[in-house]
Amino acid sequence: MDRHDLLAERFEAHRGHLLTVAYRMLSSLSDAEDAVQETWLRLSRSDVSGVENLAGWLTAVVARVCLDLLRSRRARLDEPVGWDVPESITSGRQTDPEHEAVMADSVGRALLVVLARLAPAERIAFVLHDMFAVPFDEIAPIVGRSPVTAKKLASRARQRVKGTAVTPSADLAWHRQVVNAFLDAARGRDINGLLAVLDPGVVRRADAAALPVGVPTEIRGARAVVEETLLLSQRARFAEAALVNGTVGVVVAPYGRLLLVLVLTVEKGRIAEYEVIADPARLHHLDLAVLG
Repeated sequence: MDRHDLLAERFEAHRGHLLTVAYRMLSSLSDAEDAVQETWLRLSRSDVSGVENLAGWLTAVVARVCLDLLRSRRARLDEPVGWDVPESITSGRQTDPEHEAVMADSVGRALLVVLARLAPAERIAFVLHDMFAVPFDEIAPIVGRSPVTAKKLASRARQRVKGTAVTPSADLAWHRQVVNAFLDAARGRDINGLLAVLDPGVVRRADAAALPVGVPTEIRGARAVVEETLLLSQRARFAEAALVNGTVGVVVAPYGRLLLVLVLTVEKGRIAEYEVIADPARLHHLDLAVLG
């Protein structure tokens, strides 16, 4: 076996790990695959005979590639900060949607949405340290900062990910159960389950962009809401409870990309009203975080 084949074999042993790292940094499977391929190209052009920890070396390289991609997105897209659209959407590149859905589920859709709102260096520092236990003295040269600053970047990101609840802990836990029951019933097209968690006088308001043409932006009554929920039940597959403006809400994020947010009011163990937000400007101003 020649040097190139031996190097390729060693690289393949780490490919899965590198793809996992890159996906968490980029929220796009096609972009993550590109980053892993670029990492291989850089490895094939490098002399790593003196590298004792190849896994660490490859992780640092793929992180630098991802950081460059994140910065490139920010520079190219005319979008407000925090509304980060993966390159695969704008370039038209496609990947296996089922595989990407599995990847998104494995990370958590709410987490992917929040990660996409972080500044590139914050995201890299957080993912490397909090998800893969890379020490800050190794993260520092990747993001071009001191270890102290790298630690601060991860800390800021962690605060954004965790968020700040305004609902008392006991109520938050109960509201989460109600919201998860609603989502489970929607996924299962369970009419009785939906009626059990909806107040009889529930009100649903929505941005027009969130609805099919001709559907009113406001409907009232549990029966009407159930009928609409069953009609749009496919969205529930991509939905996950999240912290929205400090209380329990829902993000709908196909393949980890934010599409809708539900802002809910839970009273006496039932959903009394909710608003479906789809307008990008309104989504941008929502405070989103991951439920612990």
